[in-house]
Amino acid sequence: MSSPTKPSVAMNDEKAQSEQKETLPLVLSPVTNLILPDDILLSALSRISRLYYPTFSLVSKSFRSLVASPELYKTRSILGRTESCLYVCLRLLNDSNLRWYTLCRVPDRKLTNFSGGHLLVPILSRHAPPAHWSSVVAVDSKIYAIGGPINDAPSSSVSVLDCQCDTWREAPPMRMARNYPTATVLDGKIYVAGGCEDCTSLDCIEVFDPKTQIWDSVASPGTERCERLVYKSVGLEGKYHLFGGAGRHVAYDPKDKGGRWDSIAMDMVDMGRRTWVSYCVINNILFYYNDNDRKFKWYDYKKRFWRKLKGLGRLIKFLSYSRVNLAAYGEKMAVLWDTFVPCSSKNKMVWCAEITIERHDEYEICGKTEWFDVVLRVPKSYELVHVVAVTV
Repeated sequence: MSSPTKPSVAMNDEKAQSEQKETLPLVLSPVTNLILPDDILLSALSRISRLYYPTFSLVSKSFRSLVASPELYKTRSILGRTESCLYVCLRLLNDSNLRWYTLCRVPDRKLTNFSGGHLLVPILSRHAPPAHWSSVVAVDSKIYAIGGPINDAPSSSVSVLDCQCDTWREAPPMRMARNYPTATVLDGKIYVAGGCEDCTSLDCIEVFDPKTQIWDSVASPGTERCERLVYKSVGLEGKYHLFGGAGRHVAYDPKDKGGRWDSIAMDMVDMGRRTWVSYCVINNILFYYNDNDRKFKWYDYKKRFWRKLKGLGRLIKFLSYSRVNLAAYGEKMAVLWDTFVPCSSKNKMVWCAEITIERHDEYEICGKTEWFDVVLRVPKSYELVHVVAVTV
């Protein structure tokens, strides 16, 4: 009789061979790779997850050039290999320099039941936008940093990070300078409100079209409302929503030629009243985490109710001082937070989790934690500023 353990061994061997094939490109020596023509290397790189590209860029100058080449992303697009990539912005207190990182996979990092073998690595790009409190949004493969105070004065500047080559450039400035704007992407356009000194201006709310590179004004919901609507904004069900204080929450439909703003039902007040709320929209469902009650919730726009997001017991408990940030990561959710290093008050650990969203029925949505791990260690004086995902 055959040993009952042989099928298990065979399956393990198959799994090991599969994993070896998957990581094989990562262990090729520079000498071997350099003899291959660029078109073959481009074809091979285009079939590999972009999460490995930061590692490839360390192989040689040639690889670094290929990883940042437009031809690589054209090939990926043709092959349908586009994917979501996560970018994180940190800042050192009392320092004008912002530091941007991207999430990557580490081939030789030990995997566990929880770890995904990920790390945040700095992008090698200079000239990051100087404004600390700009509003950051992503359109396709680009990140836009909009407005924010520079030298204690409101700014109309707009900087763009091209995530295919990780380089910054300036975009056309807004019509109005803004201190702490709120920006939202809806149907590929960027809507910006808040942070301006003159709420009576026709440009109090404006919209930018990345295709035409033109700013345009949006009908105002009224001077008094603009003064209050400075906290948050979101795009849901094809409408641009503004959340403010004192129960002032309105929505604007860009397809409505009359430029009418409608009041939002009071059951969405939960968003407006929360000061430290991180939120994102995935498949037209609004998710948020509130630092006060430390709960994840979701809102059904059609049914008009809030519910607790279940299934996240696997995550470690966030501490009272932890700043939690959410981002739509494709059709998943990325959650980032920080904690102090155990037995030390001088350094922090930045954690990241990838959450799959599963809708069981109209009243229940669960989050499935794919992995979570420490992705970066920083001094305690650093803080998370922005988390955003792009498609590349």
